[in-house]
Amino acid sequence: MKALIRYCLEHRLLVFIAFAAIAVAGFVSFSQVPIDAIPDLGENQVIVYADWPGRTPKDVEDQVTFPLSTALQGISGVKQIRGQSGFGFSMIYVIFKENVDFYFARTRILEKLSSAAASLPQGVVPTLGPDGTGLGQIFWYTVEGDGHNPQELRSIQDWYVRYALASVEGVSEVASVGGYVKQYQIDVDPAKIYSYGLKVSDVVMAVENGNRDVGAKVVEVNGMEFLIRGAGFIKSVEDINSIVVGSVKGTPIRIKDIASVGIGPDFRRGVLNKNGAEATGGVVVMRYKENPQAVIKRVKAKIAEISAGLPQGVTIVPFYDRTGLVEETIGTLQEAILVEIFITVAVILVFALPFTMSLMISLTLPFSVLITFILMNLFKVDMHSMSLAGIIIAIGAIVDMGIVLTENIHRHMTNSRKALTDGTLPSLAEDTDTIHRGASEVAGAVLGAIGTTLVPFMAIFALQGQSAKLFHPVAYTKTFVLLGSFITAILLLPPLYLEFHALKRRFSGVETGPAGFLMRFFSGKRRTFKIIGAVGIAAGVLVLVERTLRYFSVTSASPWHAL
Repeated sequence: MKALIRYCLEHRLLVFIAFAAIAVAGFVSFSQVPIDAIPDLGENQVIVYADWPGRTPKDVEDQVTFPLSTALQGISGVKQIRGQSGFGFSMIYVIFKENVDFYFARTRILEKLSSAAASLPQGVVPTLGPDGTGLGQIFWYTVEGDGHNPQELRSIQDWYVRYALASVEGVSEVASVGGYVKQYQIDVDPAKIYSYGLKVSDVVMAVENGNRDVGAKVVEVNGMEFLIRGAGFIKSVEDINSIVVGSVKGTPIRIKDIASVGIGPDFRRGVLNKNGAEATGGVVVMRYKENPQAVIKRVKAKIAEISAGLPQGVTIVPFYDRTGLVEETIGTLQEAILVEIFITVAVILVFALPFTMSLMISLTLPFSVLITFILMNLFKVDMHSMSLAGIIIAIGAIVDMGIVLTENIHRHMTNSRKALTDGTLPSLAEDTDTIHRGASEVAGAVLGAIGTTLVPFMAIFALQGQSAKLFHPVAYTKTFVLLGSFITAILLLPPLYLEFHALKRRFSGVETGPAGFLMRFFSGKRRTFKIIGAVGIAAGVLVLVERTLRYFSVTSASPWHAL
């Protein structure tokens, strides 16, 4: 510790450059840390879905849910398996231990499903749910348009909007909700198929065989090759009516002879309601561990891009956007942090004289918070209400280390001057030794104080499950901010004190206190630049004061409200 303080005192320029880089990295990390309103408390789970249309929950349970549940039990890291059987579908929730990687768990599930599919009924294909979580639904929208019925709007959503939004980076799934799924419906007349000696299975097979393209070889004409294919995909109701099912005495029997064909909606068991009216839309599900605000921003950009290709009169209207909730939640906490920082700095400037000491101690606050953002980005700690709460509750403790360190350095510097009876000032090397002695004397005690503050949080790190997801961010951010304050106090404040003291030596005839500091500051080089910077700082302080007063509802009709 002593050698590190000595090195910082002797290489002050490197220290200042390093902390300038920390400031830049802190602002960059602040923009990169995922931001959400609340922490994700969901289980580490993978959902397996299997569709078996028309079957009762009892049949689904016996032939789909039970075989899948037993086949998935042997996977490493599985904590619990829950099954749910409904009318025509089965859902398996495979819950893993918290230390199991999310995508590793999905890979192991896929390996098991490849072998478990052999024990399922024919036509049942189990699939994985989206790689999202319970908080993954970040954006809802509706597809609206005058002159378009719900079936047309659902087709636009399914075949155009959904695929476009699914290509956005960070989107796991875009689920369609509401409207009617378009179907070609064949209503077979039982009496007619009986009279022709046909079965329903004959109709199904004929439609399947009639709805396909077939390929052949090539034909060479005049030295050129022409590809041959048979075009048979169904494109209209008339195409279905023309499909041949069989023949009687050489006369073909078509679909239109035994059934009526039309376009209608698929069977549905739910609707999307918006302001009391039925609507058609979709849900954007965010991928695991993505940044909600960044994903929503990209989704909105994609919506603006594809809107030009929509049919005339059709628009995409958002009706749930988590951005507002996140911004209001984080804005409230950030404003609370600014208020606490402002109050703490004001108390320091009033009571921790001289003025230069107060200014140096105040610098520990922003640098500690910036270091916290860097560590949050490195350790993948998201920014939400709980993580910012850790910074808020540690604001008072941040400045304690700087106060103890600078007060002890100032005491040593004062005593060294009193020891000189001839009125001369110590040399720069002697001041360096004195500052080093004063900082080293309390560095160990400051480190011990941080340790005693962090020890109670060890119990929080021992929590498991949902309690850990809720309270670990608080413990992490408070630990980060205290480490940041210790780094700032030990590495930055001693060199900064020495620089301020050297500046004071150059202007030993100027009065002390805030006025003296300002006179020394503005009398050096780059005076214009310093004046402009001071005006900018004063404007920032004015805005901060206004925000603080507005937060406490003291000023409701302020002339600075526009700021």
